[in-house]
Amino acid sequence: MEAPVPRADDFVGINWGSTNFRAYLIGADGVAIDEYSRPSGVAKLDRAGMEDLMRAVAAHWPGLQMAYAAGMIGSNVGWQDVPYVLAPAGLAEIARGMVGTVIGGVPVRLVPGMACRRAYDGGPDILRGEEIELFGFTQLHRGWDGFVALPGTHTKWVRFSGGKVVDFFTSMSGEMYDRLTSAGLLASIVEGEAQVGDAFLEGVRLGSARQLGLGTLLFGARARVIRGALPRTESASFLRGLLIGAEIADALAIHPGLAAAQIPLIGNGPLCQLYAAALESMQVGSWYVDSRAACVAGFTALHRLEMA
Repeated sequence: MEAPVPRADDFVGINWGSTNFRAYLIGADGVAIDEYSRPSGVAKLDRAGMEDLMRAVAAHWPGLQMAYAAGMIGSNVGWQDVPYVLAPAGLAEIARGMVGTVIGGVPVRLVPGMACRRAYDGGPDILRGEEIELFGFTQLHRGWDGFVALPGTHTKWVRFSGGKVVDFFTSMSGEMYDRLTSAGLLASIVEGEAQVGDAFLEGVRLGSARQLGLGTLLFGARARVIRGALPRTESASFLRGLLIGAEIADALAIHPGLAAAQIPLIGNGPLCQLYAAALESMQVGSWYVDSRAACVAGFTALHRLEMA
């Protein structure tokens, strides 16, 4: 199917991370008209490659006038390092922190990430790209106060109040799972994909109990398979459960109020299903939010602020 030609008031929102590139052509009414994606994150491209990709976007949508780009494209490994906005902050602070540039002949507004000092321990944390989904979520659910989780490679647990991100923390459990199951000793016992079931829930229970550290529990997965206590086909589920369970235990320690919350989960469906099952097993409610819808709503809100 031939790509639509942008109208004068259409704009493009780009989520440009380390591994993937996804662009949305969005109308002034906030409806996504078309999508263009490539497995071309900034970690795979030099500056010439970034320019070539933006030229491809302009060729796909000829006449493109306005583009916003969030994610690692605005980091020190991307096109240009855009300073973080310090939380507490809302969408207006994000808009003021944008930096204009040109990539491959296309004018682009680079969206800043966010930084915070956690109230829990005074520790620093950072995010890039998730701010679009977060503020998109608050456009879809006006007046939201409380917590939001974004399961992924680096899962974010975010606290909102008064329309602003107050603080957040990040867990690398997704990256840990990817690395442990792609190389090293544990990779030799993993077969299949993680799914909700007894092995996953047992992993959640052990990971969240905090009786043993993750280093011991993770090696224990290998011992279980070798000794016949865990089928190889369920090892991925058990490992995911250990990591997600430990992460949720951290979240509950940092934010005890989570125990009584209904937590929106923004991300891809299968991973959010694992988090939802883990939370339910720990008597915490949750519900799924489509990341694409949140992303489009976030870029739309940012564009309207910019045009106001």
